[in-house]
Order: sequence, then structure tokens, then C-alpha cells
Amino acid sequence: MGQGTPGGLNRQLPGDRKNDGDKKEKKFEPAAPPARVGRKQRKQKGPEAAARIPTVTPLTKCKLRLLKMERIKDYLLMEEEFVANQERLKPQEEKTEEDRSKVDDLRGSPMSVGNLEELIDENHAIVSSSVGPEYYVGILSFVDKDQLEPGCAILMHNKVLSVVGLLQDEVDPMVSVMKVEKAPLESYADIGGLDAQIQEIKEAVELPLTHPELYEDIGIKPPKGVILYGEPGTGKTLLAKAVANSTSATFLRVVGSELIQKYLGDGPKLVRELFRVADDLSPSIVFIDEIDAVGTKRYDAHSGGEREIQRTMLELLNQLDGFDSRGDVKVILATNKIESLDPALLRPGRIDRKIEFPLPDIKTRRRIFQVLMVYDLSLE
Repeated sequence: MGQGTPGGLNRQLPGDRKNDGDKKEKKFEPAAPPARVGRKQRKQKGPEAAARIPTVTPLTKCKLRLLKMERIKDYLLMEEEFVANQERLKPQEEKTEEDRSKVDDLRGSPMSVGNLEELIDENHAIVSSSVGPEYYVGILSFVDKDQLEPGCAILMHNKVLSVVGLLQDEVDPMVSVMKVEKAPLESYADIGGLDAQIQEIKEAVELPLTHPELYEDIGIKPPKGVILYGEPGTGKTLLAKAVANSTSATFLRVVGSELIQKYLGDGPKLVRELFRVADDLSPSIVFIDEIDAVGTKRYDAHSGGEREIQRTMLELLNQLDGFDSRGDVKVILATNKIESLDPALLRPGRIDRKIEFPLPDIKTRRRIFQVLMVYDLSLE
């Protein structure tokens, strides 16, 4: 037994080789997590856990949502207050409307426009109407007596002729509509050709309004009015718009057919009112388009309508060349049939310049196409 193979002391057993291999193949393992400090909370189960509200830490989104909900709440409170105020003020508004209806019933529909001739006392006056003599009438309590003065226009009751109102604005509503508030956008550059016509209307209308001292230095009177005549579509109305755009004068536009009224005397009255407003707003330009509707040659009229048209034309002649000077009021007439107009309308002193608008020639047509092309390119 004492004998053995050489080196027997260094020989290893099979079990010892296995242990050596395990040491070489062992990999790195992370350290175990530290033990939990404190008491471990147990998860709750059952209906109590479902009803329990979780703890939420405020975040930015939550704050924004809270602010939004607060704004909605404030808006709803304001709306509720507004509805409450409306319900509270509704009876008062109904009472005011009822009182207003009673006043309208007392006032009634005015018979006509009258003039206040004389104030007797605070509650009585003498008035006159356009269809009858003078009357001694009463003044209703809701009329502002501080504004009543002899000569002012008033409204009278349809039965007892009492004074029920005061006309603040004596301008005819139709004349107010004729006034062009905004200057037209067309200018001389938008007109193709018509160089001679533009030069003539500048000398007759625009220059006397913008530089009247030039005519005073020479010692001549500027033209009172011009008439534009020619075929339809040759640029008469367009040139009148360009004149209104180039001057700062008040522009009154009326069509000849608008001067023809239904009732007797309304047409001449409208003509007088038109020129009175033009004189008050001077410097001004009165443009009457289609003047042949009222300015035709006079003849023996057989109907009341024809006689009324002739009376309107006579009033127009009187306003164009009457005793009163028109001052800085220029008249522009336009028509397609100048041969049908009355000679008294076209004589010098009323209409000093006649500007003809012929059909466009080749040069004018080329200029018109150039203006239209520039306009189309500007729109693009």
C-alpha cells in the first residue's frame, strides 16, 4: 500500500476537477437590493379600496384644467346674473312700450307738413298748411317747446290739427339720397382716350372750383355748366365720376326721371331743394344724367302729367339762370339725344360748353384695351 505510482501525491480525484471548473465558469451577479426599511403596506381589497380616492400630486396640466373650469364657472355666473336682470327689467320695458304706443296713438298720422306762424303761449299757436288757411291750434305736451320758433316746419294731427312734432331736418329725403357720401374711385387714368374731352371738362368744371383766382385775374366769368352728349357707352358718366374724384367738392347725382313726381308741384319743389342743398354745401357739382327725361322741347300738353314735366323743366331753367347767383355750383348734364332738348336749356348763360363724345376710333380702342389690361394685371 505504501507503494504507488510516481507523483501520486499530486494526482487529483475526479470530484476535485469538477469543483475547479465551477470556479472558472462562475459569472458576475449583481448585488441584492437592500432590505426595505419600514413597514410594508398591504394592498386593500374589497369595496373600500374601490371607493378610496387616490392621492394626486398637482401637475401643470391639472392646474390649467382647473383654471379653465374656473373661467367657465365665472361665465355661467355672469350669464345667470344677466338672465336675472332681464327678468327683473322686463315689466319696466313692457310699461315703457305701452306708454310709447299711447303717445303714438295720441300723435296719430300727420296730415301734412305745416309752418308755425306765431306762438300765442306755451300750449297754443297759429299754424298754416300748404293746403289751407291758418289755424289756431294747441301744442301737445310731449312736443319740445324750446325748439319751436316762427317759421319752422311742424307736423299736425290728422283731425284737430294740433302740433304733434317738429321737423329737425328740413332737407328732402330724396335729396339726401342723391348726395354721394364717398367720392367715386374712377380717375382720369381709367378713361381710355377722350383726351380732348378731359381737357375741356377740366377747364369748365374742375379749374373754376380748384383755382377760381385764375378767372378773376383774367377778368372773365367761369362757365356755369356743361352738357355731355353722344352715343350710349362712350364714357359720359365715367368722365363725370372722374371729375368728382379729382375735386373735393360735394357731388350730387340725380337721374332725370327722378325729378318727375306723382303729385302736382312736387317735381319743381324737388328741383329747388336740390339746388338749395348744393348751394349750402358749395363748392359742389350737380350731375343730372339722362336730362332728356325732363328737358324735351315744349309743346301743347294735353294731360296733367305732361304739364307737370314742363313745369319741372321751367323750374330747372330758372335754377340754371335765375336772379340769384349759384356761386360755386357747377352743373353737368348728360344725354344721348341732344336734338330732343329744349333750345332754352342749351343756350349760353345756362349751359356754356357742349362736349361731344364720338364713337371710339382705332387709337381710342387701343388705349381702352391698354387700360383694361393694366386693370386686370393689378387684380392679379
